[in-house]
Amino acid sequence: MKSRFSAKDDFLKEKTVDNSSQCQAKTAVLLTNLGSPEQPTPGALRRYLRQFLSDPRVVEIPRFIWMIILHGIILRIRPKKSAKLYQSVWTEKGAPLLVISQAQKEKVAARLAQQYGDDVIVDVAMRYGEPAINSVLQKFQQQGVDNLVVLPLYPQYAGPTTASTFDAVSGELQKWRYVPSLHFINSYHNNSHYIKALANTVSEHLAKQGTPDKLVLSYHGMPELFHQWGDPYYDFCQITTDLLKAELSTRSLGLSDDDFVMTFQSRFGKAKWLQPYTDETLANLAQNGHTHIAIISPAFSADCLETLEELEHENRDIFMQAGGQEYHYIAALNDRDDHIDALVNILAPALTKL
Repeated sequence: MKSRFSAKDDFLKEKTVDNSSQCQAKTAVLLTNLGSPEQPTPGALRRYLRQFLSDPRVVEIPRFIWMIILHGIILRIRPKKSAKLYQSVWTEKGAPLLVISQAQKEKVAARLAQQYGDDVIVDVAMRYGEPAINSVLQKFQQQGVDNLVVLPLYPQYAGPTTASTFDAVSGELQKWRYVPSLHFINSYHNNSHYIKALANTVSEHLAKQGTPDKLVLSYHGMPELFHQWGDPYYDFCQITTDLLKAELSTRSLGLSDDDFVMTFQSRFGKAKWLQPYTDETLANLAQNGHTHIAIISPAFSADCLETLEELEHENRDIFMQAGGQEYHYIAALNDRDDHIDALVNILAPALTKL
């Protein structure tokens, strides 16, 4: 008769054999973005904003004080207002960001399948809302993933976006018995393919609409204190701007160095944020006789509320009411082929050993 120890050893050997036969070495690519509410309703916005604004990476003030403000004031007022804004950009297929992100995933997956066959699987997840990062990672776990590559679709690293994504990924992986190898891509603000894709959108727009008085590069805002505390986001935005200017200078588009304006949008609360502010800049440009502007947001890899409503409509009204005559929003890179080329190029170093 076998001892209870030898019987246990046999059981473990059997489990090891069973698991090894199922766990083929696979690489998973996870594309992530911020997320959207499930529906453009006050209830859905309340759930979404509760998750988003409870993230300590997003709001860095004492938790006790912030929770009182969040639950006592913001979640009582903001969901209804935000729901109306989301309703203005909602599509038949759902939130624009989710729809575009799925299209990006499908195109990246198709491109990687051509190169690696079934060895690489691709999926998309949202930091807030659905599909959630933890649920997609758990699906990878069930598929026997041995290598994990995470690409947050924020070109310029920032603590509230990129680092928060890392928190969510690492938080899930900490629960796993077997942790796969991990390659986390934290920024691609200076990737040449990304810069050329941005330049292509500007070139195509100018070919149709003519050269504007100013080309405004509007990045998502951030509290200035974050920059003072060491967040490199502002510096990365400046690098992207400089590289885009250099690329466009080779294309004979009639834009001089002074025709580029870098600004920051979407500020929240009363704290001082990165400047100059997009809305104030647009009003000043119009008042100073620059009546034709084009605006692009290099920080957004996909169109969303901040571009389709804030830049396309709200800021257009500000510019036109201040005396502007011609205002053009240049769409985000979305699922353009040159953008997919850039994303595949960004992923390539993490896939070279396959």
